[in-house]
Amino acid sequence: MTKLKAFVPLLLAVFTDLIGFGIALPVLPGLFLDANGILPIDTSYATRTIVLGFILGLFPLIQIFSAPILGALADRHGRKPILLLSFVGTLVGYLMFAVGIVTSQLWLLVLGRAIDGATGGNISVASAAIADLSTEKTRAKNFGLIGMAFGLGFVIGPFLGGKLSDPSIVSWFSYATPFWFAAILSVLNIALLAFFFSETLKTMRPSPVTLMTGIRNIRLAFTMPRVRLLFLVQFLLTLGFTSYTSYMQVYLIDRFHISQSGIGDVFGFIGICIALSQGLVARPVADRFTPAAVLRVAPVGLAATLALVLVPSELKTLFFVFPLMAIFQGLVSTNIMALISGSADKESQGEILGLNQSVASFGQFLPGLFGGAVAAFHPAGPTLLGSILTLAAWIVFVIGYREKDARRFHEA
Repeated sequence: MTKLKAFVPLLLAVFTDLIGFGIALPVLPGLFLDANGILPIDTSYATRTIVLGFILGLFPLIQIFSAPILGALADRHGRKPILLLSFVGTLVGYLMFAVGIVTSQLWLLVLGRAIDGATGGNISVASAAIADLSTEKTRAKNFGLIGMAFGLGFVIGPFLGGKLSDPSIVSWFSYATPFWFAAILSVLNIALLAFFFSETLKTMRPSPVTLMTGIRNIRLAFTMPRVRLLFLVQFLLTLGFTSYTSYMQVYLIDRFHISQSGIGDVFGFIGICIALSQGLVARPVADRFTPAAVLRVAPVGLAATLALVLVPSELKTLFFVFPLMAIFQGLVSTNIMALISGSADKESQGEILGLNQSVASFGQFLPGLFGGAVAAFHPAGPTLLGSILTLAAWIVFVIGYREKDARRFHEA
């Protein structure tokens, strides 16, 4: 009963947070690529994609520094206060972003995105709370619950973002409307956690933290013998899938001339597929196969389906590819997280997942750094690159990982 009392509000908070995150996905490309968006009308297409990449990459760049600090603080002070802090930062970020759009002040968008990134350790701290409530046997299945919340959030979030930014539906809707709505959801998250979430960490463990902990963690993650291969795989997987997700909207606009409302529909469908795959595929697979066994197969399927996205000449054909991609992505993300979490003892979950968040943030930042230039060269480029990087992650894992050699991590 105690576990259920912690699980339910935690998953609801993650779910509503991901609705807020998903709301932005169909809006940002139009905001920067549309001549009537926030950039001056004479701005070149290449400049627009580069600015879009900068905005997309700023959040994970800041998280490189902030996420490990939040993870260590969550080990020191508990999961609940740090989750509350992260949601307050998310609220402030959304409000500043909305005001920046209304007033056409690009610096407010940048500042709002940076504040959200600085406090946006929601998923890593929530993952640590899930780990607190898990055993070796239930870890992969419980992380699958976050995958389900992620998928369901992506069903509703992008759909709402597309509709709330479409003035043809309601005359006063604009690019700012989804961010006002996301701010309201953040207030709901704060109330949900404050009144209904029970602390999951029983033993507080002080960890040293500095502003450069994130940089140190990236170096450590790729040099520590016990976990470096898993972090390299996670980095390549994140780099590949972020290259795809960050610029898929640009490809859809270029190839199929789709509106932000249509992009919201596409992401909503993908979210349904991810949610169903977690419930109907990932959890049953976790009952029969170890995470390592799944990762010897699933990344190949993900790489293949990412490449298949570029094949159809009609938009409707993509809806046969997305379910397959969602299944493989769900299997990959759930099981790499389970392996990384399983490599640490219970007292070090915040730390190991903070390390993981630093690596993931680095992988999410780089597409923002170079993806805009790749997309300007050809809109299909980031998706093709994502497929290649995912295949590289699979090769590294198959060649390098030996389950019998895995050892338990305790304190970096």
